Amino acid sequence: MATKEVFDWVLNDPKIIKGTSTIIRVMDDMALHKILSKKEDMLHRSVECYMKQHGVSEQHAYLELNKRVENAWKDVNHGCLRPTAIPMHLLSCVLNFTLNGNFMYGGRKDIFTNVGDTLNDHITSLFVDPLPI
Repeated sequence: MATKEVFDWVLNDPKIIKGTSTIIRVMDDMALHKILSKKEDMLHRSVECYMKQHGVSEQHAYLELNKRVENAWKDVNHGCLRPTAIPMHLLSCVLNFTLNGNFMYGGRKDIFTNVGDTLNDHITSLFVDPLPI
């Protein structure tokens, strides 16, 4: 159950929330970079912005953005492992959301927007043909 303390905690922008936002945003931007740069979409420009700001190649921008994702994962893990007043079931929701983003945008693929066999197979295994417990 979310209490006033939990809402206050979220509004104070803890590292686990910042980390989750960074992971999902940067991974989404990297997954959509090639597709959306052709369409001049200004919402997903982390790669181009990094390249322009630092004067580096696309490959170097990807390496640096991957480092940011890696560091953000450290913040998420730290937020889950460190003793806190926030109930673990709420921290688990944040972690699961982050893992979902990693699944959807990992490997510079966007299976959220471009639904294919991978996502269909996972949904089928979870909801249509679940393993008996």
